Amino acid sequence: MSGQCALISGISGQDGAWLAKLLLGKGYHVFGTSRDADLARFGNLQRLGIRDAVTCLSLQQTDFRSVLHVLEQVEPDEIYNLAGQSSVGLSFEQPLETLESIAYGTLNLLEALRFTKSKARLYNAASSECFGETSAENPADETSSFAPRSPYGIAKATAFWSVVNYRDAYGLNASSGILFNHESPLRPERFVTRKVVKAACAIAAGSTDKLQLGDLGVVRDWGWASEYVDAMWRMLQAETPRDYVIATGTSHSLEDFVARAFAALNLDWRDHVETNPRFRRATDLRASHANPSRAARDLDWQAQTDFAAMVERLVRAEQSGTID
Repeated sequence: MSGQCALISGISGQDGAWLAKLLLGKGYHVFGTSRDADLARFGNLQRLGIRDAVTCLSLQQTDFRSVLHVLEQVEPDEIYNLAGQSSVGLSFEQPLETLESIAYGTLNLLEALRFTKSKARLYNAASSECFGETSAENPADETSSFAPRSPYGIAKATAFWSVVNYRDAYGLNASSGILFNHESPLRPERFVTRKVVKAACAIAAGSTDKLQLGDLGVVRDWGWASEYVDAMWRMLQAETPRDYVIATGTSHSLEDFVARAFAALNLDWRDHVETNPRFRRATDLRASHANPSRAARDLDWQAQTDFAAMVERLVRAEQSGTID
């Protein structure tokens, strides 16, 4: 048993659940937060079979007093800031909620650490959306400029620079992981990967409904979520805080994803998919490419699940209702 104490804000989400499982396996005492722990179902923790091993607390991260109270109660060695509105698409409908929950919530956490003189190490969840458009010829790394094209990306960029400022100005041991897309069966259905896989499985089971999608030409770097939380943990084990791009280094189009998902069920996607302008965003990234070489060099971390295996695992999990 390590005896280490970890606090995960936003533990009810995909990454929070996978991270909790990882840390419990390493002997951590794991505390997790949501806005109302008494009412939250923590379904992802239940699906991973770890709900009873985690102590869940209520935390409103946009309320400074709430943040202070939880930090004083838990006295964590490590803090993983995963809370906030998590959908790029929804951020266009709820821009203020997105900015407040991500940027203000992160700033409150940083200020509480400074105010209490806490020695806790902080991981902050940044996003590839901060970069905006990137190309295969010039993939994004830690030195690339930010040019976000969504309220979500703007909020994440604001939080990222807040972490840099508090690290430089006050000496906080705080780092941001700039994670590119990462998937698992714990994704909610509003994410396009889960939407595609769920629809494909329903059609394979006899549904005649068409799957409606927006721009099939968008390109993303997709990885497997449970591997990405290992990178988060590795970042906080380093003595010197630093920011890292976490990705596979290989990108594919949404059309490729759709085709593989349907092919895994012996279906031709072109018979079952329609494009609908209603699902296009006001502004979107046509392409997202990453260079995760710093993580490989400094953290000895590389993605292990390739694109084809990721899609197949998602389909198997949707069909069986189990998570491998």
